[in-house]
Amino acid sequence: MTTTTPSRGRRRAPTRIQRAAGKAAALQKPRVILAGLLLLALTSVMLLDGYLRAEVGGDQRVRTGASSSQVPDKVLDGGPILTFRGGQATTVSVPDKTIALTFDDGPNPTWTPQVLAILEKYDIPATFFLVGSMVSRYPGIVANLVEQGNEVGIHTFTHVDLSYQSDARVNREMQQTQLALAGAAGITTTLFRAPYSSETDAIDNYSWPVYKRLGEQGYTSVFVDTDSDDWKRPGVSKIVKWATPDAGEGASVLFHDAGGERSQTIKALPTYIEKMKAKGYTFTTISGAVQEEQSADGQQAGAGGVQAGRAQAGGADGRQPGGQAAQQEPNGQAGAGASSLQAAHREATGATLYEGRALIGAVAVAEWTVPVLSVGLLVVGVAVMGRFGMMLILARRHYRQRNRRRFSWGPPVHQPVSVIVPAYNEKECIANTLESLAKSTHPIEIIVVDDGSTDGTSEIARNAARELGMTNVRVIRQENAGKPAALNNGVRSAGHDIVVMMDGDTVFEPDTVRQLVQPFADPEVGAVAGNAKVGNRNTVIGAWQHIEYVMGFNLDRRMYDLLRCMPTIPGAIGAFRREAVLEVGGMSEDTLAEDTDITIAMHRTGWQVVYQEHARAWTEAPGSLKQLWSQRYRWSYGTMQALWKHRKSLTDKGPSGRFGRIGMPLVVIFQIVTPVFAPLIDVFTVYSMIFVDFKAALLAWLAVLAVQLVCAAYAFRLDREQYRYLLMMPLQQLAYRQMMYLVLIHSCITAMTGGRLRWQKLKRTGEVGTPAGVS
Repeated sequence: MTTTTPSRGRRRAPTRIQRAAGKAAALQKPRVILAGLLLLALTSVMLLDGYLRAEVGGDQRVRTGASSSQVPDKVLDGGPILTFRGGQATTVSVPDKTIALTFDDGPNPTWTPQVLAILEKYDIPATFFLVGSMVSRYPGIVANLVEQGNEVGIHTFTHVDLSYQSDARVNREMQQTQLALAGAAGITTTLFRAPYSSETDAIDNYSWPVYKRLGEQGYTSVFVDTDSDDWKRPGVSKIVKWATPDAGEGASVLFHDAGGERSQTIKALPTYIEKMKAKGYTFTTISGAVQEEQSADGQQAGAGGVQAGRAQAGGADGRQPGGQAAQQEPNGQAGAGASSLQAAHREATGATLYEGRALIGAVAVAEWTVPVLSVGLLVVGVAVMGRFGMMLILARRHYRQRNRRRFSWGPPVHQPVSVIVPAYNEKECIANTLESLAKSTHPIEIIVVDDGSTDGTSEIARNAARELGMTNVRVIRQENAGKPAALNNGVRSAGHDIVVMMDGDTVFEPDTVRQLVQPFADPEVGAVAGNAKVGNRNTVIGAWQHIEYVMGFNLDRRMYDLLRCMPTIPGAIGAFRREAVLEVGGMSEDTLAEDTDITIAMHRTGWQVVYQEHARAWTEAPGSLKQLWSQRYRWSYGTMQALWKHRKSLTDKGPSGRFGRIGMPLVVIFQIVTPVFAPLIDVFTVYSMIFVDFKAALLAWLAVLAVQLVCAAYAFRLDREQYRYLLMMPLQQLAYRQMMYLVLIHSCITAMTGGRLRWQKLKRTGEVGTPAGVS
């Protein structure tokens, strides 16, 4: 056993790497917060979209058959327009030979524009009672509707029966709709029609307090005299018949421009308008009807009730907000194309206007984001299922190919190899590592590179070698320079053509090295990936990682092996031709994933990288969630760095191009893109369980879990592992996997913000001893 002179224990100023590490550590917390905020924002977008579609907070209850004993008779027997001027309930009827044409449940992108086109053709106005969520989704239609000269009222934000709702919910339904109107058309309104309402005689003891409270706030509640019942789709003739008032009476007539298939309404509307005009009727808005009825001196009669309503809101001179005078029509009706505010409209200003625009903007984001995410998640889901299928097929083929009796890499490899063990503060584990190597059935030399440890790792290594009688151990000390530098030092010092690299917390089985180097009988093989196992699998985190290692890593490696695009040789167990390592420039310090970096570099220079399942190494999983986060953060960020470094392989020719066109896309899609989307799959699942269909969402989640269990069980079978650990898989999907997703998002944010991170030492316990003690 030989050693180099250890560096002195003098106190040194922080190195560049140490300073960078300190700076990176200071930046970690903000990035974690940013990652959480990103997920929160996406969740909020989904909830907003669900709220707009009544999936979140929806209430389908409709009250029927309630008593009206507390409702005044004058209201029950009164006209369809209810106000509370001076605190007293007052009803107003539509004047004779007058139709207040009203539409409910819009706007709708299919039917509302067709209704507006008909109104414009016949030059008549109408009053539209709009659902706030629809307003926020289709603001352009509302803007056109108001600009055309029509009147709008509130039909709540989510179309709920307000008699079931709390005062706070009622206020919220009204205020949110007002904000939507402000953002869409720059107005608010004083008109209101309750969902599921009809004539005033249907007001009951539960809805009456709602109308009173809204009346005290200045709202005019609008009911129906005549209902076309077009929502029943009875046919055009019946819709026209049912919408016609009796004996020249005036009426508030109800149609629908949304809420279902409205083709019959579109066909019936022109016939109805022509019929009523032929009967001498004029058309007005709700505000026009109120003003005409209340004009005791009849001064408005010649100009028509609608015209008065239109001119009033524009100002004392009867001008519109745009400065144009209201148009007078010979038949006493206002021009339907006039751009003006109705009497019920108020111009939105100040905070209301800006909050309304913010709401419209947020809804636009949700309306764009959620469908895109839905399509993206569908694509990701298909890709993931396809990957599972491909892994199963290729893993089986790999297993059968490599385990058949006649398979051989070539002549057996008996030549000695160098085992390089980089170590930094590995006092708990280094003795176990050396003890496992002492039992190797293959001739080896062992080079322990102490990377500036401060816990006596080098002395422990020397003492362990001495006690075990190992004369083939060299301990080299260097100033702390990082794992890549330690590995490069070991490669330079190696005395054999094949070098095996392992971590200082890893133990080998006696036959591991012999199995690991056999593929080098093929002269095209430049590197071999071994089979890393979790030793401390009896802990919860260890069991989760055990499932991940067996299912994810080893099934993946079998697939990548056959496709000849293995992306990573694990740092815990890998073997290389020394000449290949030197050819690619050794272990690079450009990334945090030096193992991925050098593996891709070898592919690009034409070396073949294979997987040897029978070469097993036992490693220690992190003992806490914090350490697990640190480890996986480094892995995922380092992988991104390595992929970016070798991005030119996408356009290269030859072996480099082969990896770029096959290996690079597979790694990007399945190790970065799909895991980034994966949290949304779970959020969508939870969202669906709570707000949409619990049973269907649960069955879908269980189906995906079943597919994963099948893949995991097959992977366990190939590796001859005990199935009992699969009992932890459902919990792994609910907890461990979520953490891995957040780690990846964190890494993506670090990459996008230009952050840097150095290799981080994990705290080890040394509980993974010799392989014989692992079960």
